[in-house]
This record gives sequence, structure tokens and C-alpha cells, in this order.
Amino acid sequence: MEKIGIKQLDLQGKRVLIRVDFNVPLNESLQITDDTRIRASLPTISYAMEHGAKVILLSHLGRPKGKVVPAMSLKPVAARLSDLLGKKVNMANDCIGEEVKAEIGRMQGGEVLLLENCRFHKGDEENDPAFSRALAELADIYVNDAFGSAHRAHASTVGVTCFVSVAAAGFLMQKEIQYLGKVISHPDRPFIAILGGAKVSDKIGVIANLLDKVDALLIGGAMAYTFERAQGLSTGSSLVEEDKVGLAKELLAQAESRKMKLLLPLDHVVAEKVEVGAKTQIVERGNIPSGWKGLDIGPQTIEAYAAQIRSAKTILWNGPLGVFEVEPFNRGTLAIARAIAESSAISVVGGGDSVAAVTQAKVADKISHVSTGGGASLEFLEGIELPGIAALTDKK
Repeated sequence: MEKIGIKQLDLQGKRVLIRVDFNVPLNESLQITDDTRIRASLPTISYAMEHGAKVILLSHLGRPKGKVVPAMSLKPVAARLSDLLGKKVNMANDCIGEEVKAEIGRMQGGEVLLLENCRFHKGDEENDPAFSRALAELADIYVNDAFGSAHRAHASTVGVTCFVSVAAAGFLMQKEIQYLGKVISHPDRPFIAILGGAKVSDKIGVIANLLDKVDALLIGGAMAYTFERAQGLSTGSSLVEEDKVGLAKELLAQAESRKMKLLLPLDHVVAEKVEVGAKTQIVERGNIPSGWKGLDIGPQTIEAYAAQIRSAKTILWNGPLGVFEVEPFNRGTLAIARAIAESSAISVVGGGDSVAAVTQAKVADKISHVSTGGGASLEFLEGIELPGIAALTDKK
């Protein structure tokens, strides 16, 4: 995974095409509601500007499916990026073509041009060679800083690299590779992983890949109930993936044979309905009443998991430990976020709800690395080679 980085390149006066991830949420008024992904790209953009590059930014937004959808235009992003950089960011009407080339031809070093949504062309997701070549014609150098799209073999992440002389990693891409790579390849020990979320099926590959790498695996979220059912425990009306109970049984057996600690919740916060103000009770594992659903980890579990966190040197966390978006079922997730923040361990947090939790708990700045890639992070942790990283130029 030793790839050329942006710092290894002479950018002065060069047309530098940077694939960023500006797939940000917009409200009905087309205002950006969370600019985290834009902020994450600033170090790479600023570095290119300061080193005299003509900075050309390429991104997708939403799923327009190869058609021009005005509500998915990147114009709001150009306005927000201008504010963040304190410098006017010009916006192109397209991402390829003669008009775009002419606009780039008029640029001075240090200026920034944002291209329109690359998914307005179906050639991007199809990884069409003609579209890839058209993108490459805009640039002297290609830089990929969109880790969140690195698991997609699209024209803007893979195809374009076939038609440029060099394809380098931006700072965000390098940081993702560095931290996730360390977790998988040579973590400081003890190494614990905390996995949550609704479905075992979403995390099968990650669990299987981590079984012989971690010292302890802490399970939470709704997928814990599939594991508890596999142990023959009562789960009430909790969400269980019936077709994955056998698989959960196998994973428990594998963990036991490897003498690896696989921890399940000791107690649960349960309710009859998933709603704010619902009547709740705390019950021990295996004692969820009929008609009640497990919706968060209980206080005993929080303490047991926090003790594991305190003893760890490396912590990986992906997925919420309860129905995080509904109070009071967010308490377990927030408690774990704070425990990780208080730890001196190297901590890597990924997945939308886990990232939201460290943000909501106001501890994001105390996490070693907050990953920007949802599906990309999971595939990396499964040990799958990501095409967007594989396509970058190797260090010689």
C-alpha cells in the first residue's frame, strides 16, 4: 500500500485534478446540513493552492443515475468551499468538454475550479474509457482524496488513472490508509474492536477478518440479539436475523476455539416501542420479556465495555450500540464514545452513526482518526483491496 503522495510531486503551474468526496447532505432548500466531508478535503486543496497548482476539483453528489438533476448540482458546495477557503471557488457547468478545458486554460496557479457532478454522466459509474480519457485530458496530475469512494471502480476513481502520468494520494486518503492499515496489519496490543449496528450480515466479513487479529471483540446494537439467539437466549421482540443465527453460532465457536474474547451485552435497555418517551426497563441478558425489544446496552454492559476500552492500546469502533437516533436509546453509544475519548489508545472510528456519536458527544477531536468512508472502511477492514487505492501510482 506504499503509494505516491501529493507531497512527492511538483505542483507549480500544473493542472491538478483532485477527486474529492463532496457527497454532502442537503435540505429541501438545497442548503448543506453537514460540511464534514468538505472540511476533510481542505488540507489537500490548501496544499495544492499554496504550491501554485491550478486546482480542479471533481466529485459526485447523490445518485442522479447519469442524468442532469439540478437538485444534485454542486453549486451549494462551491459557495461553502469559498467560505471555508476565504477565496472564490469558480464553478464549471460540466465536468468534461471543450468549455471546461477553456475555463481551466484561463486559470492562474493557486486558483480553484469545482467541476459539476461527475455522476451527471453515466460514464462515471460505468467506468467508461471514453469518459475516463475526457477527465484525464483536463489534468497534468491526478490526486485521489476521496476515500469514501475508493471501493468503487468508477471512471473518476479508477478509469482516469489509466490516462494520466501519475496518480497520487491526497492527505485524507493517506491518513485513512495509514490508520486503517495499522489496525489491520500491526496494531499495538491489546487490540479491541467494538462492532454495532443492526445486522450481522453487514459485518460478517469484518468479524471474520478480525477474529484472528483482535484480543477482544465487543458486540452491540441489534446484531447482538442474533448472537444471543444463537446461544439459545430469549430475545423478546428484538430484531433478530433468523437466517443468520447459524452463522452467529459458527462465529461464536470460532472465537472460542481461538481463545479470543467475544463479549455480548450483559444487560439491555428495553421498550415496547421505539419512540421518544417510551416506557423503558433494564433487564439482564436472556430476560427480555415477550413484546419488548432490546434497544440499547444497559449500565452493566457500559461498565464492562469501558473496562476493556481502558485496558486497550488500539481501539476500532464501527456501528452504534443502540437505536442511536432516538432518545433515550443513544446513551450506551454516547457512553462508549466518551470512554474511547478518555483512553490513551490509538482509536479509529468509522461508520456514519459512530462518527455522529463522537461528534454529538463533543469528543471527535480526542479520537486518533475518524474515518470518512462508510462502505470503503468496512471493505478495507474485511481485507478487500479497494480499487481506488490499488489504481494509484506505487512508490518507486
